[in-house]
Amino acid sequence: MPAAQREATVSIPLTPTRSDLYWRRIFNKYDKDNDGRISYVELKEIIESREYDHDLPDNVVDKIMGLADRDNSGYLDFAEFVEMMHHPDLKAVFGHFVARYIHSIIPHRSPVDTTGEWTGFRPVSTTDGVHHHRKGIFVYTDGTYEEEYTCWPPAICMILISIIEIVLFVYDATQGKTDATGPIAQIFIYNPHKRQEAWRFLTYMLVHVGVVHLLVNLLVQLFLGVPLEMVHRWWRVVLVYFAGVVAGSMATSLTEPKVYLAGASGGVYALITAHIATIIMNWAEMEFAIIQLLVFLLLAAVDVGTAVYDRYWGSLQQNIGYMAHLGGAVAGLLVGIGVLRNLEKRKWEKRLWWAAVVIYFSLMIAGILANIFWKSHFL
Repeated sequence: MPAAQREATVSIPLTPTRSDLYWRRIFNKYDKDNDGRISYVELKEIIESREYDHDLPDNVVDKIMGLADRDNSGYLDFAEFVEMMHHPDLKAVFGHFVARYIHSIIPHRSPVDTTGEWTGFRPVSTTDGVHHHRKGIFVYTDGTYEEEYTCWPPAICMILISIIEIVLFVYDATQGKTDATGPIAQIFIYNPHKRQEAWRFLTYMLVHVGVVHLLVNLLVQLFLGVPLEMVHRWWRVVLVYFAGVVAGSMATSLTEPKVYLAGASGGVYALITAHIATIIMNWAEMEFAIIQLLVFLLLAAVDVGTAVYDRYWGSLQQNIGYMAHLGGAVAGLLVGIGVLRNLEKRKWEKRLWWAAVVIYFSLMIAGILANIFWKSHFL
């Protein structure tokens, strides 16, 4: 490419301050080793961070690096990175970043802050620890959480757990047992008389009482779990889910020591409150955060309230383990705050993180010790 043409691409008709802050955030995100440069490997990760309508050629990274690396250093500095993002020949590759920037500078909130001054953007503390509170430098962050949704790696963990639950239920059904009395259910169900078999505190999630019980749990955990996996990755969601399952059985064991327990409701409620946790920790980065929070709070409150009503005042005889619901919900909130991604860390969020971690481990340790040593409670 002629030098004159390459130089022409340097001029970027965007507001300097806002664009610098936006592109610096993207640059820092992919500068994994924090050396102030984008390497070949890091550039490849940027290119592969989204799905394309067609596969890119194998040599596309080499061509892009050669095109953007103006000083032939083998790395891209920040200026070269920004130029690359706006290069007219690379719109098919990086155009989505430009579109996100244009979207992010539109002030969706009221342009008047609490001091009565017009801003259009809210000051926030970014992950590099720099507080942008100087006059005229404001960063609008709503919507950046939604940018983190990705289909790669595929969100299949909750799908695999659901398939396992279906297979085990079908096996018992072939034995003529769909009421948690089949051979598989007998091994995995939480049995208060076999509390020494510690795996039952977790594996009861694989046992379901009837087809409706199974289908409801499957639908809810897929509906709630897959979106979490798309942002937070499978291992974080699994930690939340299993923490809710164990907390549900632990709570039931301590409050209702004679009750058998089956179903994945503890994990399902953990997923519900995990969404609440990620809304709290990523409030400024989410669009319509208050609406999402109210929806999940309402969902949890209605279901818990219905379970308690049916248990004590309803005309139907239903053995709903609402303490498993409650225990799973508490664990999902605490573990969600502890392990789910926090896109922009603020001081109060760090304090909340420590509080959640301490409270969760305190409750779990107390529950484990009570189950081991409080033997008279289970007689």
